[in-house]
Amino acid sequence: MNIAVIGLGIIGGSFCKAIKKYTDNYVIGINRTLSTAEAALSAGAIDEIGTPENLKNADLVILSMYPQADIDYVKEHGAMIKKGAVVTDASGIKRAICPQMTELAQKFGFHFVGSHPMAGKEKNGFDVSDADLYQNASFIITPCGAEQRYVDLLSDLARKIGFSSVKITTPEEHDRMIAFTSQLPHVLACAYVLSPCCPNHNGFSAGSYRDVSRVANINSKLWSELFLENKEPLTEELDILIKNITLIKESVESGDKEALTQLLEKGHRVKEALGE
Repeated sequence: MNIAVIGLGIIGGSFCKAIKKYTDNYVIGINRTLSTAEAALSAGAIDEIGTPENLKNADLVILSMYPQADIDYVKEHGAMIKKGAVVTDASGIKRAICPQMTELAQKFGFHFVGSHPMAGKEKNGFDVSDADLYQNASFIITPCGAEQRYVDLLSDLARKIGFSSVKITTPEEHDRMIAFTSQLPHVLACAYVLSPCCPNHNGFSAGSYRDVSRVANINSKLWSELFLENKEPLTEELDILIKNITLIKESVESGDKEALTQLLEKGHRVKEALGE
């Protein structure tokens, strides 16, 4: 296939590198900043630097920008997308993406299949992209009404470039679970490092500090958009977290060792039962 990747940051850049390393597909890289596209070409991550005109030659288009930027790009350039091509996005929310992209697919004559690679790093940009970023990761697909053959096409590509599992789900279930597995930990990490103790952690910290604080090194613009676009599920998870933290806090404040032990043991049992 001819595959156009739009947005050559860590996700898009890693898609390019993985596709070139593990498949024989031809990769067209499109990026707002030309120097980034030139770096991708020099690194062998893409075969060609593209413009919206190249979309007429692409069998698959991978949108790897911010969610709203994905939609805006297709609204502006959708008429150039090859009729019958498959278009997917890589954004971390789906309810805000799928209805609009499905409508645009009908308008411009392409097939939209939502997707979300469950992989990343704390840093951003093409420089930290990696051909092996997706090894053993999970690839989530939200078909959004697309025919099974287009879902299969995307699933097959995902497995070829290293994803170990493909999860098919709805936009609603995706956003509800991502609120818990991805967005809530980022909220927790950012809230944690806002403590006045954080700047003085050296010499007092080890694995626990690193584990909890790791994802606080956040792209604030992107994650603000993701949080707000998914505010209902995220707010529900925050309410649950605040409730549980409050129960622990009250047990500590009152010196209720029995209640505290029960709360901690409950968490221990949940994690132990998962076998992780």
